[in-house]
Amino acid sequence: MEELLDPGLGRVRVFLMHDDNKPRKLKYNLGHSRLLTFGGAYSNHIRAVAEAGRRHGIETIGVIRGEEHLPLNPSLAYARACGMTLTYMDRATYRLKDTEPVLAGLRARWGADVVILPEGGSNAAAVRGCAELPGEITEEYDVVCCPVGTGGTLAGISAGLPEGKRAIGFAVLKGAGFLTDEVARLQREAYGRAWSNWEIRLDYHFGGYAKSTPALDRFIAKYRVEGVYVAKMLYGILDLARQGAFPQDARVVAVITGQPSTPVAV
Repeated sequence: MEELLDPGLGRVRVFLMHDDNKPRKLKYNLGHSRLLTFGGAYSNHIRAVAEAGRRHGIETIGVIRGEEHLPLNPSLAYARACGMTLTYMDRATYRLKDTEPVLAGLRARWGADVVILPEGGSNAAAVRGCAELPGEITEEYDVVCCPVGTGGTLAGISAGLPEGKRAIGFAVLKGAGFLTDEVARLQREAYGRAWSNWEIRLDYHFGGYAKSTPALDRFIAKYRVEGVYVAKMLYGILDLARQGAFPQDARVVAVITGQPSTPVAV
């Protein structure tokens, strides 16, 4: 596990744990013959489900937001090459994708036995997969941090923490206050209870999902990290350390989701 070195951290130590959370979210969702899920045209979740389907012999269906554009971009081309069936949903209907009328229509089209995964893959099974992450941390630590898109990774990390440890999530969406209720809901769905050992920081979205600012662009260039999720979390951790928000000598594990470039120690 690599340590992030930056004078702004003071006596706080930050360790980088590279961990692709997509397989964790899917681990307990794969015991089915047919999976349907949702995503945008560049969705990493769509790619991950398609790849898992190929590896495990599961039929997969990807419901893509918006209209079909040919030729397919690399993400969707990869999903199709893995055997995923791609179908498209107009944006107005897509906003209602979690409502029963839309779900009923999908089951009528694809079969009553189809298992529908939410966008981003965050459900009770995903939470149980992500709860295994803290047990794999090899450094002593006080806090685990992760980016937050749909809440499943944070919900699982929190549930898997030993007594006395805490989790902090950094929302990558603007107006993401709803995620506080969503994380608690996911924990209750998975375990019948919610934990109080976590929080979500809402002020490091830099304008919203996949949005940036000159300050964040400079940060991304300096540390060579993925910009949609990882950079916002690391920027937030450094900012909180400068503010004295962590206890003195705190040891923080930052979960680097996906496969970004390795940050540069400075």
